[in-house]
Amino acid sequence: MKKVKKRKLDIAVISDVHLGTFGCKANELLNYLKTINPKVLILNGDIIDIWQFNKRYFPKSHMKVIKYITSLLTNGTKIYYVTGNHDEMLRKFKGFRLGSFEIVNKLVLDLDGKKAWIFHGDVFDVTMQHSKWLAKLGSVGYDLLIMINNVVNWASKLFGFGRLSLSKRVKNSVKSAIKFINNFEQTAAEIAIDNQYDYVVCGHIHQPQKRIIQNKNSQQVLYLNSGDWIENLTALEYKNKKWSIYRYEDDKRAQNMHLNYEVHDAELIKAGAKNKELFNDLLAEFDITKFSK
Repeated sequence: MKKVKKRKLDIAVISDVHLGTFGCKANELLNYLKTINPKVLILNGDIIDIWQFNKRYFPKSHMKVIKYITSLLTNGTKIYYVTGNHDEMLRKFKGFRLGSFEIVNKLVLDLDGKKAWIFHGDVFDVTMQHSKWLAKLGSVGYDLLIMINNVVNWASKLFGFGRLSLSKRVKNSVKSAIKFINNFEQTAAEIAIDNQYDYVVCGHIHQPQKRIIQNKNSQQVLYLNSGDWIENLTALEYKNKKWSIYRYEDDKRAQNMHLNYEVHDAELIKAGAKNKELFNDLLAEFDITKFSK
């Protein structure tokens, strides 16, 4: 197989991968990761969906993403795992370091003389703060909608039509959802301005974004959101002192890769015990089980 020439990046940020759920686009993410060579990789929350990990579903393609990410450590990539709400159990390991791997709840980086404030973003979610059970219920409903969406897209492709996103249409048609997103972005930006950060980088709301936001005093900050790997298949990239939004749908090179790890999401691990074994293997990959005793 021909060796892939990788794009060199200073930083790559991915979030909201939700490994362990039906909506996760693990193969596409692996395609993307195989085409880049970042000095720093930031996993900005909800990489593993521990909320729904009790499902009897964890395809090999999902585990291959984990194994590939950990393999980057041997190639000199610095990896920060910023915890989110769906992988919140990892928050008790805050401050853990193993070589070039580090678990944090938030991150501040000095980038070419400018400060970047990086965190997942669930701290601004009122539902998360006061009704976690409701948030988890909503997560299950969202995953069900994604399953239905997969069937719809299969039928759409069969009849020669384009890909649809039911969840995006629901979000865009509900005024309260639009208001929540706007409030989220404005709140993150204003706090960043108050703390004199130049960039604020979030995930959580599955809305890729790059825009200047001002406060009432006309002070401004560059707000960035890495989106997700369920609906949008996006990431953030920093190179030559500039941020950009990566969109998988625009990357024909990654889409056309014919790699031997391709695994259909129909591959299920049916035994309940297998799920527990997978989770233990996952923790072993990060070598953090010894800290949970």
